[in-house]
Amino acid sequence: MKRKREHFFRYVCIGAFYVVVCLIFVARLINIQIAGQDYYQESFNDGYYYRSVPIQAQRGEIFDRNGNLLVSNEYTYSLYLDAGSLTTDNDERNEFILYILDLAEKFSLSDGFEMPEQPFEKKNGDWQLDETFMVTPYGRRLSRLMLDLGFKQDDEEKGGWEKTDKKEMLDVLLLRYGICDEDGKCKYSDEEAELLFAVRLDMELSYFSTVDPYTLVRDVDIKFISAVTEGTVRGIGISCDAIRVYNYPGYASHMLGRTGKIMAEKAEYYTEKGYKLNAIVGTSGVEEAFEDYLHGEDGTLTIVEDEYGNVVDTYVSKEPKPGQDVYLTIDIDLQIAAEDALKANIELIVANGEADDRDLSGEDANAGALSAIEKDTGAVLALASYPTYNLATFNEDYATLREDENSPLFFRALEGTYAPGSTFKPGVAVAALQEDIISPYTEIYTEGQYKYYDDFQPSCWIHSERYGYGRHGSINVSEAIQVSCNYFFYDIGRQLTISRITKYCEIYGLGQPTGIELREKTGILAGPAEREASGNTWYDGDTLAAAIGQSDHLFNPLQISVYVSTLLNGGTRYSAHLLHEVREYDGTLVYTREPEVIDSVALDADAVSTVKYAMKDVTENGSAARLFVNYPIIIGGKTGTAQVTKTSSDNALFTAFAPFDDPQIVATCIIEHGANGTDAGFAVRDLFDSYFGLDEEEEDADDTDDTDENEDTTTDTTDEEDN
Repeated sequence: MKRKREHFFRYVCIGAFYVVVCLIFVARLINIQIAGQDYYQESFNDGYYYRSVPIQAQRGEIFDRNGNLLVSNEYTYSLYLDAGSLTTDNDERNEFILYILDLAEKFSLSDGFEMPEQPFEKKNGDWQLDETFMVTPYGRRLSRLMLDLGFKQDDEEKGGWEKTDKKEMLDVLLLRYGICDEDGKCKYSDEEAELLFAVRLDMELSYFSTVDPYTLVRDVDIKFISAVTEGTVRGIGISCDAIRVYNYPGYASHMLGRTGKIMAEKAEYYTEKGYKLNAIVGTSGVEEAFEDYLHGEDGTLTIVEDEYGNVVDTYVSKEPKPGQDVYLTIDIDLQIAAEDALKANIELIVANGEADDRDLSGEDANAGALSAIEKDTGAVLALASYPTYNLATFNEDYATLREDENSPLFFRALEGTYAPGSTFKPGVAVAALQEDIISPYTEIYTEGQYKYYDDFQPSCWIHSERYGYGRHGSINVSEAIQVSCNYFFYDIGRQLTISRITKYCEIYGLGQPTGIELREKTGILAGPAEREASGNTWYDGDTLAAAIGQSDHLFNPLQISVYVSTLLNGGTRYSAHLLHEVREYDGTLVYTREPEVIDSVALDADAVSTVKYAMKDVTENGSAARLFVNYPIIIGGKTGTAQVTKTSSDNALFTAFAPFDDPQIVATCIIEHGANGTDAGFAVRDLFDSYFGLDEEEEDADDTDDTDENEDTTTDTTDEEDN
């Protein structure tokens, strides 16, 4: 019995020892498999260290609807500072940066270096902190840095600092980067100090580290690389980057937009999406709107170094994924035709205005816009803005472009807002017919001056000294549109009331977002709400001005095209859009943009038909007839003239659709100070020539001599003033 107990005790001891050994092995196995990097580094790396840097993904390319390549990539090299091997000594680091930038200047690569934004500015001899910079994400990082350096914010003043001497902050940073010594004596020239401070601070605010290299110079060549790396390669790296190439330089510039470094105000947005702060992104236009498609996913390059910091191996641990290609709805040939036609139209108006004895006849025309969309889908076919610029030479031209008084950087087709003038009248006519204010056969006796109100009695354009204070007499709605009679629309506008005019304008999309993916200004839809929001009063007489497209109405050119297409579609409003398709780098279809209906309100078919035929009369017998003499396609359109100031020519507008029986395209042209609406139609006619493949015809004498007095009697002019 005793022997059995001894054996049992031995078994228990052996079993316990076995369990302990197993637990040790399991624990070691877990450590090696799950948290065993130290094991591998110590056992297999033999003192080597691994770090990673990003590999920029190829940006997607941009095509038109027919597959014509608009924006492609050209591969270049960029030089970046590598925190893993760059010296930490301030003096050596500063000298190295100056050496590289000096070489860049010698190799004429100064355009590859972009001076970072400065948070300090000198005013009246004193250094001050730029408060606008401090509210940006970079500014908030600078604030955190200042707090870490011992500066304290003043609770009583948001964004203020207890140490109000901003130069003291600057001195602390200059000392931090070794640009000045403790006595405040600068070690470099003023120019070098400013350059070094901008770069060193930008490096810190960009979180420069072993995982976030800092790109110092872009678009460098092989000779420059050889010169930089001659003698040393420590502290720098060379990356292969893609820069944008514009295959139709000077065309579609506003629409396509630009790429660049992440702007300070968007840094937080992009970092939350996983972007590095030195990433290149779209900053405007299509490049910005479709950034998520175009950007791609960066890869990873693993760098192996020995214990002395020497690079012994590099390999791609994660392949970069190219961005997707974007296909737009525009036709580049039509876009070119639109831009050329708009420019030629403005030059024609100026030439004729200068030859005219009368003042304010278009001699001051200087800018304009042209929009064209598919009637049944809202797809944008062309968006032209004049004056324009060339994306390929933007950096060299920027200073001149910025100072140009005609604002070539301003995208008038989407961001310019204008009173619609008489192009507004077809919409009012449909509303009056729909609401049974009038029928197609109702006649109103139109005198020259509308005297319904005692305090506001505007006149029709024909009731002026120029036209012998005439009147249109008894006319119906079709005739009123054809001759653009203000009196007729004063009367039906008054009966409609501003509330019903506003209701229909919202159906048409006026004063509403068009749906386009780019930034646009939606303008103003006139009415009591808008007026009272600005602290002013809406009077009954304001409705008269609003009914003929004046008052506070301001719309962009694309909105007017959307409005006309909505009329033609019987109340169905499509979202305007530029995106057609998205494809992978290998051509695989990823996404097709389908037409999207924003709103649909059934408009009376007879009302729409009446107005549509009236717009045909405008181009055949009315104010735009001389534009389309013997034109092979039947067109519907409406001229418009809107007063700007009494010291400048009126704005000229023309909107049209074609062909009449089955409309496919709607186009609108606005020319600032173009004098009369008819003359804004030349660009639309040339656009239609291109769209329908018509041969260019030489302009006849009637086209160029728009000063003929007989022709002027059909010109739509509106000289009314707001109440």
